[in-house]
Amino acid sequence: MRKTYKVVVEPDLYEDGSQAFHAYCPALKGARTHGRTREEALENVRQVVQMVVDEMVDEGSTLPPDIEIEEVPAEVPG
Repeated sequence: MRKTYKVVVEPDLYEDGSQAFHAYCPALKGARTHGRTREEALENVRQVVQMVVDEMVDEGSTLPPDIEIEEVPAEVPG
């Protein structure tokens, strides 16, 4: 059974001031990452979510309930 989780993608900046996007899954502790574009951040967070879910399954932990994926439209700061 495939589960779907909400993820948030929002504009951010790297330490050097260059454009970045921060992506995270509120339902899964530790499921967060960055990317240079929204698309890259979204792909990266999908991979992180899969890793976190796989780890939880391996440990026998209860997975949070399914919720929908959502990308938050936003403008780049700066």
